[in-house]
Amino acid sequence: MSRAVIALGANLGDRGSTLRAAASAIAALPGVRPVAASREVESVAVTLAGRDESKPRYRNAVVVVDTDLEPQALLDALHGIEDEHGRTREVRWGDRTLDLDVVAIDDLVLDTDTLTVPHPRAAERAFVLAPWADADPEAVLPGAGPVAELLAALGDDTERVDEPRLFDEVTGPADATRANDAIGPDDATRAVDPTRASRPETRP
Repeated sequence: MSRAVIALGANLGDRGSTLRAAASAIAALPGVRPVAASREVESVAVTLAGRDESKPRYRNAVVVVDTDLEPQALLDALHGIEDEHGRTREVRWGDRTLDLDVVAIDDLVLDTDTLTVPHPRAAERAFVLAPWADADPEAVLPGAGPVAELLAALGDDTERVDEPRLFDEVTGPADATRANDAIGPDDATRAVDPTRASRPETRP
């Protein structure tokens, strides 16, 4: 069983409801067990031209899961959830109803035509690092270092959303309890297209 970190984002429609539904769908995938989840944050849209204040703001979050799925199978399942939420891809790094990215899987280093892990831009994105650190304060981005330190060096330009964590309750295995306890007991936290994946077309 592998531990996977998945980033969620949306800037169209009812963003909060979409992220919650997506988190529930991820947790319900065969071979997936929820471990921890962040609260939501808001962030400025990032386009190919850079930050764009004129675009709808994003809601972002991170969930951590244990999974028996192989990396590509996990990505394929996430693609399906995106499609269920009306994800379209006419514009690279454009507005979207839902974006799901595999950020890391254990210490795996993988670079294929459809999937790159660790995510090549995770260390540059506060909207990934901030919720990841919220979900797992001890998290480490393979090849880059502790997530909290990366966030401190980068600067956190996200805004916390006053909502419970995406997984209200964690029902994962024993080692998942450790990750959940670290959060604190009082915290409430694509059909497959082989031409795309967790790589430059995606926002995080």
